Amino acid sequence: MNKVYITFPEGKAKCLTMSYDDGKIQDKRLIEIFDSNGIKGTFNLNSGLFDSKVYNNDYPRIQADEVKEVYKDHEVATHTCTHPTIERCPLTEVAWEILEDRRRLEAITGKPVRGNAYPNGSYNKEIKSLFKQLGIEYARVVETRPDYKLPEDPLEWHPTAHHNDQELMKKAEFFAEFKKSQYLKLMYVWGHSYEFDNAGNWEVIEKFCEYMGKREDIWYATNIEITDYIDASKRLKFGVDNQFVYNPSATLICLSVNGKYVEAGAGETVSLG
Repeated sequence: MNKVYITFPEGKAKCLTMSYDDGKIQDKRLIEIFDSNGIKGTFNLNSGLFDSKVYNNDYPRIQADEVKEVYKDHEVATHTCTHPTIERCPLTEVAWEILEDRRRLEAITGKPVRGNAYPNGSYNKEIKSLFKQLGIEYARVVETRPDYKLPEDPLEWHPTAHHNDQELMKKAEFFAEFKKSQYLKLMYVWGHSYEFDNAGNWEVIEKFCEYMGKREDIWYATNIEITDYIDASKRLKFGVDNQFVYNPSATLICLSVNGKYVEAGAGETVSLG
């Protein structure tokens, strides 16, 4: 029987993703850093607060007419419409917060908005179930787990580290130097871009991105790209003896077959023998 492993695109076994909340103007500088190092980010926006300065500080937000251009090479995701602590809200209010945020962001971007970061890290079992019914396919929490694993529950997706983690570069070095390709490893960093102005420490993210960026063995992806790839890989249909595989999805999935790189194209049946 063939020995088959699912891999990330191009046969890679490591992935880096970034997630930043609230859509403040510092996102523009952060995106410049990401882009110059080939890194992808997911940006979680509150569409009901585009004109507001009442949450967190007086830093202005990216405005609605800027969103499509500013985030064009990255993912726009929900963060609820007005950023309430949703675990304390009636579920009808929570449903409005997520659907209205989706509706407004989709009208701006022209794309389905399917991801989320829980505002104030607030969620519970009922909210997770509700979000799934409302078309949210993953949701990030704030509690970190430095295990570099793919999410066991996409609607309770734990990041690896906040960018203020005192051991951020130690974690980055471990990840960058990890060579065991029999594992799929994911590093997920989150935060708020205005925190760099608050602390006067933009060098933290500049150093991290310069170190982690443009590596040939890392897939740089948004949260939804990772979610879609994992979902598509789970839909592969293998023959009993792993001699062939059928890919019913619209996503090219990459495999390691007896140590060799193989692509299973969208809608294709591929021989693995």
